[in-house]
Amino acid sequence: MAWTIAIAADALQIAAFPLFAEGGISPADSLLDIVVGFFMIRLLGWHWAFLPTIAAELIPGADLFPTWTAAVWFVTRQQMKADVNYDASYSVSYDVNPERSDANTEADSKSASSEPEILPPGPAPAPRR
Repeated sequence: MAWTIAIAADALQIAAFPLFAEGGISPADSLLDIVVGFFMIRLLGWHWAFLPTIAAELIPGADLFPTWTAAVWFVTRQQMKADVNYDASYSVSYDVNPERSDANTEADSKSASSEPEILPPGPAPAPRR
């Protein structure tokens, strides 16, 4: 839905260029940008990529560049990367080697893990060498 709104807003600004040529001075341009900005924030949430987009929309003639489409692309690309990282960080692996003892498996998993070891309260242990 956000893609559709962004592409439609940019297409309207390009197709009706004489109506939006003044940039931020044009009431039609300001109204369109406020409405599109409102819907982008409601659909995608607040993102810093919307600030340069709004600033570029105030510049006369900058409406010929599809700024809303570029902002939606940037925001959704960031969200897709975050989703991929989230899925990869919660992968589960199983050790099917029955010959290993539970103590060795626990020690190996702590040393192979990328997460820091959480120690119980008390004096610091001797440093590992």
